[in-house]
Amino acid sequence: MKRAEFDIKSVSCRFGRHELVFETGKVGRQANGAVVVKYGATVVLVTACMSADKRPGIDFFPLTVEYREKQYAAGKIPGGFFKREGKPTEKEILSARLIDRPIRPLFPKGFVNDVQIVAQVLSSDPSYDPDIFAILGASCALTISDIPFEGPIVACRIGRQNGEFILNPTYEEQEQGDLDLCVVGYGDKIIMIESGSHEISEEDMVAAIEFAKSHFREVAAAQDKLKELVGKEKASYEPEKLPSGIVPLLKEKYLPKLQEIVNIADKHARMKQFSVICNKAIEELVKEGKGEALPLGDIVFTIGEETFGPTEVKKAFSEIEKELVRDRIFKDKHRIDGRALDEIRPLAGEVGILPRAHGSSLFTRGQTQSLSITTLGTRSDEQMIEGLEDQSYKTFMLHYSFPPFSVGEVKPIRGPGRREIGHGALAERALKSVMPDKDSFPYTVRVVSEILESNGSSSMATVCAASMSLMDAGVPIKAPVA
Repeated sequence: MKRAEFDIKSVSCRFGRHELVFETGKVGRQANGAVVVKYGATVVLVTACMSADKRPGIDFFPLTVEYREKQYAAGKIPGGFFKREGKPTEKEILSARLIDRPIRPLFPKGFVNDVQIVAQVLSSDPSYDPDIFAILGASCALTISDIPFEGPIVACRIGRQNGEFILNPTYEEQEQGDLDLCVVGYGDKIIMIESGSHEISEEDMVAAIEFAKSHFREVAAAQDKLKELVGKEKASYEPEKLPSGIVPLLKEKYLPKLQEIVNIADKHARMKQFSVICNKAIEELVKEGKGEALPLGDIVFTIGEETFGPTEVKKAFSEIEKELVRDRIFKDKHRIDGRALDEIRPLAGEVGILPRAHGSSLFTRGQTQSLSITTLGTRSDEQMIEGLEDQSYKTFMLHYSFPPFSVGEVKPIRGPGRREIGHGALAERALKSVMPDKDSFPYTVRVVSEILESNGSSSMATVCAASMSLMDAGVPIKAPVA
């Protein structure tokens, strides 16, 4: 029997208290890129895969990110009857979103091949959250792969204790400190910031970001070095783009009407008029002999030597709309709904609107509306968290719900989606620091935000509504949050 041979390459650099290691060539070799990241006792495998063909007819980049923390990584067997991990936990979903946000902007515009990042925690150091190392692994796997990607990026977590910043703080240091900051950068630029803190000053936050940036260079250099050793040539791709003649044609025929539509303040009325003019344009192009109906009901348009379908017509109208809205903001100094750049939407707030709830509020900002309900419970209502860390309990929970009617759509309602979990966690983080401690307020608190209307920043409407409903329930928060 012939012994399997592996061409293993690794690079390392100092990153806080431990050596950070990127290794490739031993596992996950059928992926476009696969990297094992090691830090202390943490080991994370991250793979990047790309479909062979692009996905036609879409106007978004089809990136999916999966993050998994299986109990074996901490030497545990899952609880419950099945003794097996099931659907992603809330922590796994939030970590997947944390990876997605900074890498998504670094794929080239018009690139529409499916890309999937899978991060698996194989071993978990009891002192550190593996999510930062999953971001680093995703960056490195993409950097050495043939997938078009404008990286590498560097991620780090910053804590603060006694006025001193800490790179990659332990769980205990995060708990005891007054800052929990995740910073992701590209070169000397910042791509993403996610933070929770105990009301620190803006100057301190800027100093923390600069502290994070000072540790980027070595980690980026390590990824570049691994790319020199094993990096693949980036795959060529043909970006999705509109036929060159369609935008000028539509502008010539419909620009005055489009300028009128952009000035409509109401979102649904504006969207309806855009749909009307788009359908009208398709009909008129057919009448003018520029379109040909096909047997299955499709239409093919021809301008010069270029052919396209109704989807491209709709995309062209969207491009013109973007241009008009941008001009309105930068040249006319007005937003799409007629407000000045420094003018907020009309506000309304009510409390005590539900007779059986412990606390309730309705917060409205323009066409965004959150109904917030606070319920008080006992210690028996605490949520048990069983993750890779030691078992813990939550006494404050905020759940965000985004039904389809809030944006006038028809969709089935299932369990909470990733977006709902992410927005709920964001609002919960904003309020957590002002909640009373267990000793002075020994209750479990659950806040539910029902989004009844949405036209911009429903997560921040949730924070405002939740703050009011907590006060309505008699929860002695340290200060209102907005």
